[in-house]
Amino acid sequence: MNSSAGAIRSIAIILVVAGLLIWAGSPGSEVVWGWPLFALCGLLAFGINWIVFIPSYIAQTEHYFDLTGSLTYLGLLVFVLVLGDAVDARAILLAVMVGIWAVRLGSFLFRRVREDGSDGRFDAIKPDFARFLMAFTLQGLWVFLTLSCALAAMTSIQAVSLGGFAVLGGLLFALGFTVEVVADRQKRAFRGDPENRDRFIATGLWARSRHPNYAGEITLWIGIAFVAFPALSGWQYVTLISPVFVFVLLTRISGIPLLEARGKKKWGEDPAYRAYRESTPLLFPYGR
Repeated sequence: MNSSAGAIRSIAIILVVAGLLIWAGSPGSEVVWGWPLFALCGLLAFGINWIVFIPSYIAQTEHYFDLTGSLTYLGLLVFVLVLGDAVDARAILLAVMVGIWAVRLGSFLFRRVREDGSDGRFDAIKPDFARFLMAFTLQGLWVFLTLSCALAAMTSIQAVSLGGFAVLGGLLFALGFTVEVVADRQKRAFRGDPENRDRFIATGLWARSRHPNYAGEITLWIGIAFVAFPALSGWQYVTLISPVFVFVLLTRISGIPLLEARGKKKWGEDPAYRAYRESTPLLFPYGR
């Protein structure tokens, strides 16, 4: 009962945060069906996740959770491109960048959970309606918050031609995306070797950073924010919290802290692992 009540409170907080973001990002957005298009995107982000939650709860499966996140990104992009009258070169560029990232991430995560058979994160929460719903609701906020500055720029009635910010943003995105893809492939190949089953990876990009995939993820979202920035105005600048949110999420909440704790538990007594931690930057090369 307590866990369910806590989940319900969390859902309420999530919706309040989403409401504040909608309030900040809607001024300057074009209007569709009498609503700011940016606001409609926020509603759609949660709607998609809630719809998929229903059969997922009935079947007690998390197999489509990560895939739903990627489909939500793609759904919002298509929604804006189809309904938006102010779609310009910047909007198309942002859609291409986010679309490439979402397709790659969705296929990667879906393949991983299919190969593993299950995702242990959901074992305790799947039977609890409120907690499982909270997970899908949180994913809706994750998508909307992460994509917020891109959506604000894509739906903005303020037309600004592409320039230096777009070039810099595109280069940062290309760099970050490449690093993330290469790091994930190196790790998958490493784990595919039976001899490495109980070893930690310290080769390739992983010799320069303990979490190069996350470094790439943060970098590419900074690039997307650079591309979006010139089309924003007023309260829309609040949506630039997007790359900050990605950084905090990966470095303080769900990404690096969990993996670092797991690594210490598994290899903490291994001198080679301790030496690796001491000599290899946590995230970006040359930074501890």
